[in-house]
Amino acid sequence: MKITDIKVVSFRTHADRWDIGHGVPLPRTELMQTVASVETDEGVTGYYFGGGSHGDQEGLNVVDQALLLGQVRSLVIGQDPLDREMIWKWMWVGNITENVASVVDLMLWDLAGRAANLPVYKLMGGARDRVKAYASTYPNIGPPEVYAEHALACKREGYLAYKIHPHYFWDPKTRQPTPGRPSNIAADIRTCHLVREAVGPDMVLMFDPWGTYHTLEEAIKVGRELEKLDYYWYEHPMPEYRVESYVRLARELSIPILSPEIAGGGVFTRAEWILRGASDMSRIDVVRGGITGARKTAIVCEAYGLRCEIHMAGWGNLQVCGATSEDTSEYYEKGLLAIGVDYDAPHPYLRQICDRLDPDGTIAMPTAPGLGYEIVWDYINDNVITP
Repeated sequence: MKITDIKVVSFRTHADRWDIGHGVPLPRTELMQTVASVETDEGVTGYYFGGGSHGDQEGLNVVDQALLLGQVRSLVIGQDPLDREMIWKWMWVGNITENVASVVDLMLWDLAGRAANLPVYKLMGGARDRVKAYASTYPNIGPPEVYAEHALACKREGYLAYKIHPHYFWDPKTRQPTPGRPSNIAADIRTCHLVREAVGPDMVLMFDPWGTYHTLEEAIKVGRELEKLDYYWYEHPMPEYRVESYVRLARELSIPILSPEIAGGGVFTRAEWILRGASDMSRIDVVRGGITGARKTAIVCEAYGLRCEIHMAGWGNLQVCGATSEDTSEYYEKGLLAIGVDYDAPHPYLRQICDRLDPDGTIAMPTAPGLGYEIVWDYINDNVITP
């Protein structure tokens, strides 16, 4: 089997979103989505939806599309699509933009699953058919009291755990943006306390200020409160280019530090963080090296006895969870969620969503071949965006 072509189709779609700057829902927001495909001389095709900044929820921009259809296409035409490891290595050696290289890897895994008539997680070697889910909020969903109400609602829905993305560049009292003030630790601490009071002592809670604490002092102060409240992990509290600050934070606090979340470099960066003791758990997703890179990261973490929690929702990340032991990757991140945002609304270009929550707080792995897509081509063709 040989690769004969790579294509990208851009099309309009819609979904509920959240206005982070003003703390209000944006229902049925119009979005640009992309479906990339890799074709072969044996008629088997692999697909991937998305590749933008939030995984498969956003399409590739025009620059990334040009890279995929230019340099990357010329590299892989004529190659065996099952040689994923070789092509993954080529992408890194060629300094291909990380998210674009990841799209290539994801398409190839989807193709392999379709060729074998197996879901990708079974092709990798299945570890579980269901994964535990946690509700992951949008930032700025409201003042602290709103987070408490939302957390309790998620618990009643069946979620086993709840993660707070708190107040970023936003004042919950005035409900206005604060461009020069990335964090609001007084409101964040109050949020953490009210959420714990609302859901009780048994629900698992996580906290992710997304790198907005710009001093070690701030990060330690909030971390001490999280320890008192028995939060499970403290994710990405400071900018991730300050690795030494993370080394000191991990030594100072007993709550596990989960990072790096968004730092470039995939498995290679995470291996360095492990060796430096800059975090207690690691973090990866399929936008930072594809399924191949995420699986490598999980294996490195497993070798050191550390957890590797998978970042973000989506088809590829769910498949990695299904191929990784719960002892290494315990939870699937479902979201982003907020009151007034219908995350579970079906995407009009797919027949079903990948991660519907069951009453027991788990998500069943997709059973369709490849990543699990059941594509509605009529919708895509009716909504194509022409260059």
